[in-house]
Formats: sequence, C-alpha cells, structure tokens
Amino acid sequence: MKAFLKNKMIMSGVFMIVFYQIIMIGIFMSGYSAVPKNLPDLTVAIVNEDPQSGAKFVEQLKEQLPFHVVTDASLDQAKQQLEDREIPFIMHIPADFTGKLSAQGEQAKLDFFINESNPATVTSSMHSVANQVSSSIIAQIQSQSFEGLLQGMKMPADQSKQTVESIMGKVETNIVSTNPQPAGTHNQMAPMFLTMASYVGAMIYSMMSIGTLNQLKGRLGKWRAFGALQGVNALLSLIAPLVGLAVYFSVHGYGAEAFLQMWMVHALEMFVAITFTSLFCLLLGQAGMIVNLPILLTQTIANGAVVPREMMPAYFEWFSYISPMYYTVHLDYNVLFGGGRTAEYLLGLGLVGLGALIVNSVIHQFKAVRKPLDNAETAGQPVFM
Repeated sequence: MKAFLKNKMIMSGVFMIVFYQIIMIGIFMSGYSAVPKNLPDLTVAIVNEDPQSGAKFVEQLKEQLPFHVVTDASLDQAKQQLEDREIPFIMHIPADFTGKLSAQGEQAKLDFFINESNPATVTSSMHSVANQVSSSIIAQIQSQSFEGLLQGMKMPADQSKQTVESIMGKVETNIVSTNPQPAGTHNQMAPMFLTMASYVGAMIYSMMSIGTLNQLKGRLGKWRAFGALQGVNALLSLIAPLVGLAVYFSVHGYGAEAFLQMWMVHALEMFVAITFTSLFCLLLGQAGMIVNLPILLTQTIANGAVVPREMMPAYFEWFSYISPMYYTVHLDYNVLFGGGRTAEYLLGLGLVGLGALIVNSVIHQFKAVRKPLDNAETAGQPVFM
C-alpha cells in the first residue's frame, strides 16, 4: 500500500479526483443556482391597445410581475422579438377589452403569446405567468378599484356595481404557443445532447490528432502537416455527425430537409469544436484535457439549453459568446422547432471557429519541430505524445 501511495502516477490520479470534484460541483452550484433566482432578469412584453382601462392594468402588472416589462412595442414588433428569443412572452390587451367587459353578453379576451422554442424552464415559467396574470386581472376587475374606474367613465354607481358582479367568467384567456415542441423530454433536450455528443467526441479526437501532428510535422514539414490535419478534420466533421443524427431521427423523424440542415449545422459545429479544443492540446499536450473538461462543463450551463443567457451568472453569460455549443444549440432549436436569427447564430459559430483556427496557427508557428526519430525510438513512443 505504501508503495502505491508513494507512486507519482497514483498521487496524480488522487489530485485529479479531488480537482474535478471541486470543478464539477463548483460549476454545477454556481450555474444552476440561477434557476429560479435570476428569473427577474428575463424581459416580457405587454402590448396594450385598449385606451380605457388597459393603461391601468399595465401599470399594476408592471409592479406585480417579477420581470423586466417593456410596453413600447407594437404587437408585430413584439412578435418578431418573440420569434428571435429576445423575449419569451407577450401579453396583448385588445382595443375592445373594456368595451366587451361592460357590454351585456360579450366576453373580453386577453392574448398570451409564448415561444415554445426555448428552454423548458422558461416555457413552463411563462405558462405559469399567463395563468397568474389572468387570475390577477380577473381579481382586479372584481375589486372596488375597478368599480371606481367604471364610475370614472361616467357610469352610474348602481350600474357599475351590477357590472362588477356580472363580470365573473367574462374574461377569456387565449394562450398562443408558437414553435411548439413535440411531446417528450427527449425532444426538448435533443438540441443540448446532440450538440454535447458532437463536442465531446471532438474534444477527445483533438487530443489524439494533436499528438499525431506533433509526430508527423518533423517528417512532413510543419505547415504541410498542419494543412493535412485540417483536411482530415474537415472530412471527419462532415461524416461523423451522420451517426448521432441517424440514431435520433430514427426515433423521431423531422423529414429529409430537417435532417440535411441538422447535418450541415453539426458538421460545422464539429469542425469548430475540434479547432476550439485543439487550442489547449497544442499548448499543453495531453494535459490540455485538464483544461478542456472544465470548459466542457462550463458549456453545459453556457449553451443556453437549460438557462437562457439573460439568466446566466456573469461568467457563464460571458462564456456563451465564445461557446461553440451555445450557437449550435440555438441553431438546433431553429431547425427542429422554429425560431429567428439563424444567420446570426451561423455567423457566431463560424467566427468562433475562425478565431480558434487563427490562434491554433499562431501557436503552431512558435512550437518547435521535433526531429524525426528512428524506427526503434518511434516504436517506444506513446500514441498521444
């Protein structure tokens, strides 16, 4: 036992066990603590077209709702923001809301728009908000304050009292779900796990490929070996995603067009992920995995599949801008369920890959070239060195 405890490899393993427990639990605790604590950081829109009682409702709701509330957008503008995931929720008060409340035999309608192409934590919260808001407004309508509002509209006191008493059931809530997701948690979580599967494979491959690059660049030439490696990476990135996508689409098919789009997205993601994770392997060799694993864990929060960017703690929000997984997850949402800003996400993913490739080239330029070893020496070298 003492011999094992004195062994450097064993002690290194003990260090890694402790190190990754601290890293994993720290990332988990700091990242997921944002739910539901940071829900007030979300922005929702209220579109009021009722010139009578609508403004009063809006002011009261702005005080009650635990979110940033914007009220200056038209319904069309708010719907575009909803599609682009800038906001997850719209409440619409139609122009005839007060008129139908006071009219005999009429039913007033409140519209709630929720973009389902969002993390499940967000969509479930927005459905709860819709129910709470409608209950709150109905309570307000039956209150003395609303009775006073009707009197302020020159309605006789007796008539206003009768109107308030008859208001039960006069408000209809209409929840419109845009970009609905198919039933099943496996569909809700598909963007995250399809993206993570490609990224993890790319991370492991990058360690092996950089080891091979270090072996071959002395024999082939520094830049010829680097160029050949990028060609292999591109070919692998085009072929490898077909496996995971074929498994998922065999369980829940979305059609040939969606499959083709997902293939192209994940081919780009895999090339970017290989290039991104190669940074640390080029710098540190096999020890680069010590850095790559915490970065992978960070992206389980920063990819936006569970916690939207607006709710992320500062570190994760910052990292989302350079995270290959963030852009891929949102592209998957768009392809599978619907959504906007596709070109923006593609551009972001491409720029992360281009930036990583440039940094890789700079590191490669300054790395020394090993002289080719003879056959005997080469045979004794580990594969990843």
